[in-house]
Amino acid sequence: MASGIYNRFKANLMRKLHDMVNDTIKVALYGASAAFTATDTAYTTTNEIGGTGYSAGGAALSGNGITEAATAVFTASNTSWAGATFSAYFAVLYDQTPCNTLICMIDFGGVQTITSGTFTIQYASSGIIRLT
Repeated sequence: MASGIYNRFKANLMRKLHDMVNDTIKVALYGASAAFTATDTAYTTTNEIGGTGYSAGGAALSGNGITEAATAVFTASNTSWAGATFSAYFAVLYDQTPCNTLICMIDFGGVQTITSGTFTIQYASSGIIRLT
């Protein structure tokens, strides 16, 4: 599995550099050649997909929220691209506000292909990121 949280993001949380509710958090889509490397630090277009209905940089998340409890949870509304024709293997969340800092990579578990339709990432109901 290639999912994971990037080291820089974890350190930046300790430095109070991310506001997951008010910063512009974006999700970009990547192809098969992308790989999770925990030491990567910033959004890049390398291995980002192309195709109809998708633009480099991805889409901004909406409905961002934080639940404070024994397990802190970051949630957001599902993200969609309408009129889409492309294939993607991974999603990468990044915080555009402080220097495009990488947050996490989500492995789709294989290629996800859409042809002339709406591509939607349905985030887990238990949250996108859970910190215990």
